[in-house]
Amino acid sequence: MTTTPTPDPTAAQAVAAEVVAVVVAMVDGTPCVLEVNDATRLPSGPLLEGHRSLQAAVRAWAESQTGRQLGYLEQLYTFADSDRDRAARRISICYLGLTANSGTGPRSGVWRPWYELFPSEDLRDGTSALDAVVGGVRTWVEDADATARERRAARAASLFGLDSQPWEPDLALQRYELLYEAGLIAEAPGGVSAPFTGVRMDADHRRIVATAVARLRAKITYRPVVFELMPDEFTLGQLQSCVEALAGRAVHTQNFRRLIEQQALVEDTGASAATGGRPARLYRFRRDVVQQRSAAGTKLPTTRSR
Repeated sequence: MTTTPTPDPTAAQAVAAEVVAVVVAMVDGTPCVLEVNDATRLPSGPLLEGHRSLQAAVRAWAESQTGRQLGYLEQLYTFADSDRDRAARRISICYLGLTANSGTGPRSGVWRPWYELFPSEDLRDGTSALDAVVGGVRTWVEDADATARERRAARAASLFGLDSQPWEPDLALQRYELLYEAGLIAEAPGGVSAPFTGVRMDADHRRIVATAVARLRAKITYRPVVFELMPDEFTLGQLQSCVEALAGRAVHTQNFRRLIEQQALVEDTGASAATGGRPARLYRFRRDVVQQRSAAGTKLPTTRSR
């Protein structure tokens, strides 16, 4: 029988604390995260004595490292796992930022499409990357003994939409964690790198992005945060494309527009935009609606299975 050792409160252990910013923007119709120039890592840095708060710290580091001021910001998650960073024990206090300003400049960092980090999370144009990942997952299931195999199979089916289970977009973090455990991504101890498993990031930063993807996908179903990523004026087609890009799957156009109209989240500006065919009406977000009531968000009107 194994016992868990009792922690020694007097034992010295170096702990590094940092604040991390996951800044998301739509760039050319693609959801992207802001990386520091010439590095596959997120804007981050230690909490210093001069920072009056955690939010002030994350804003300061993001601006100093990328030249960008953050707008919408919410706390995402705090990671303190002792076994994920082999260099040092690290506490990462993470924030999610959304911006409609995707312009670049000399110190504006690098916009990384998040589907370069998670190719198998995008099901809009087929499932080839997901199918490749699932092949590795099935091998991981079969490599277990009988007891663990059944448990692994059930977990894989629920996360990856196997055996008639539905595909749930907001389980992106749980899928990443399974791939880490299975050694199917480069960050895992002894892990492998493959095009279908995505680009590696420094430390545990890709895990942090996976957390942000999951949070944002869940949040667009009950809060209208998608409008933080939109320009001041937009077409309904652009709005739907943004939601589909975030969710990584298509939605039903008529149902989507009906939901937007029912929630009264947008208003017609009276102007239109050229689309190469029939001009499309331009709309703006009604922020007063959110102030007056709890808005329902931009619900995804489909529960498509794999």
